[in-house]
Amino acid sequence: MKTTDNTNSTGRRAAALLWRAAKPESRHLWIGLAWLAVAAALDALGPVLGKAYIDRYLLPRDPAIANIAALLIGALVAGWVASWVRYRQLSRLAGVAMRSVRRIRESVYGHVLRLPMSFFDKAITGQLVSRVTNDTEAVKQLYVQVLFVMLDCLIMLASLLVTMAFLDWRLMLIVTTLVPAVFGIVYLYQRLSAPAVARTRQLRSELNAQTAESISGMAVLQATGAAHGYGERYARINNDHYQSRQTELRANALLLRPALDLLNVAMLAVVIAVFGLREGGGSLSAIEVGVLYAFVSYVGRVTEPLIQLTMQFSQLQQAIIAAARVNTLLDEAEADRPAADGRVTAGAVSMRQLNFAYAPGTPVLRQVSLDIAPGEFIGIVGPTGSGKSSLLSLLLRFYPVADGQLLIDGQPIASLDEAAFRDAVGLVPQEPFLLAASARENIAMGRPLTDAQIETAAIAAGAHGFISRLEQGYDTKLGEGGARLAVGEKQLIAIARALAGQPRILLLDEATSHIDSETEAVVQQALAKLHGKLTLISIAHRLSTIRDADRIVVLNHGRIAELGPHEDLMQIEGGLYRRLVELQQLVSDDAANTAPDASSIG
Repeated sequence: MKTTDNTNSTGRRAAALLWRAAKPESRHLWIGLAWLAVAAALDALGPVLGKAYIDRYLLPRDPAIANIAALLIGALVAGWVASWVRYRQLSRLAGVAMRSVRRIRESVYGHVLRLPMSFFDKAITGQLVSRVTNDTEAVKQLYVQVLFVMLDCLIMLASLLVTMAFLDWRLMLIVTTLVPAVFGIVYLYQRLSAPAVARTRQLRSELNAQTAESISGMAVLQATGAAHGYGERYARINNDHYQSRQTELRANALLLRPALDLLNVAMLAVVIAVFGLREGGGSLSAIEVGVLYAFVSYVGRVTEPLIQLTMQFSQLQQAIIAAARVNTLLDEAEADRPAADGRVTAGAVSMRQLNFAYAPGTPVLRQVSLDIAPGEFIGIVGPTGSGKSSLLSLLLRFYPVADGQLLIDGQPIASLDEAAFRDAVGLVPQEPFLLAASARENIAMGRPLTDAQIETAAIAAGAHGFISRLEQGYDTKLGEGGARLAVGEKQLIAIARALAGQPRILLLDEATSHIDSETEAVVQQALAKLHGKLTLISIAHRLSTIRDADRIVVLNHGRIAELGPHEDLMQIEGGLYRRLVELQQLVSDDAANTAPDASSIG
């Protein structure tokens, strides 16, 4: 019972999703369905006219046979026209479907863009991409190849049953026994195939996820000799996907077309047998011959839409499951962005008894209190897991402040207008994210910036020189992920992007950890020029980048262990900061001492 309730709920939610998407074009939808009804009525008229032709003119050999024959031919032509109109309307409805699915896909993608960072902490990229692309494509099939075909078949079936009832309601009741028999087959098919369909889609997402993961980490896979193991893992998932698809196909082969063809033959036999029993072995009357012709014709016509309905059920099953996956994604709560009108003005930051945990009972930040003046340069250091990145995530409003206070210019961070906050707070991430676009587009990032603003930001970041040397300057395409640039150049582009919005607060997340010493010097010069003009908060792995900070915050186990300028912290005997500096210096000296002399090579 629980499985049935879940299935019904899934179907209702899928229908609601489709209706919301199609609602803007409901007028075209109803007009199309009306034309389908007209076409079905005209198609059902043919056997009735055939019966009249046999009963009144053919067997009695009425001299007006030519007139009724012409009428019958006209009815056949009208039926052909009706079919043409029906298929034309189906193609128009397909256009409605395509536009509706376009709205669904845009809605899903827009929803993903508004999800909180906590969602992406758990999300698997390949599976998420599969939801946005493959599952919405399956919803399109639900519209185009399933729903409208099924509606057409249902309308045709209703028209045929009404016409049969007009001719002989007793025989119509016999023919309608096909309907519950077909639904019984469909129910059995659903019970057998639904788990396999759901598993198939899940396994397809896993295949997509591993493919995306492998491509992004190909260098590591090959360098560590893991390619073979990943290939075997992919083969196992792919085999499971194959077996799941085989289960679907076996259910199709056993329960769909073969079973319905058998029902069709059985129903024809029953109709002919009923006529035989009526006459008791004697010859059929003219009226009975006409009705027999009509019902033999209708049995074939009733069976065909039923066959089409069941043949579409496999696609319907897959599409409903896909729609359920899309609905599950849409049910994810978006990031809480309450209406607020606060603005960042000077760039002062205050933390008061700030606590934070990703999961209850495992705090990451504990009782952090700190006041940062406008224009101050603050460095944040600490061992791995000390809470540096978590603190940065709170400053970026990636997670809500649940315990303690985080104030910007004396205002709770949640009270700041979203757009104004994003304009006022810039980020330079550890791994620069670059689009497969031009340098200009990568700096602007969709914002309405002038060429002068873009170049000013590039100059401030120290990126203008190498950008100008590219063959098309700022309009040069940088390749996927900035493949045409060195790592340091990518980082300078990221800094220029952050500065282009003229932020009041600039956050740097280990922005120099992957660049060479020469580029680091360029970054430090850029930061030195910004010192005092905006508030700088820099998480540093390479401690040399924050030596000149006004104050350095040393985090340990989520608490502020030490605080002060570089010189003061270095005076603390056994201090954590001093140990980190000495350890990093020792590593650097060892690397320099073990480096081979260039003259000795070769």
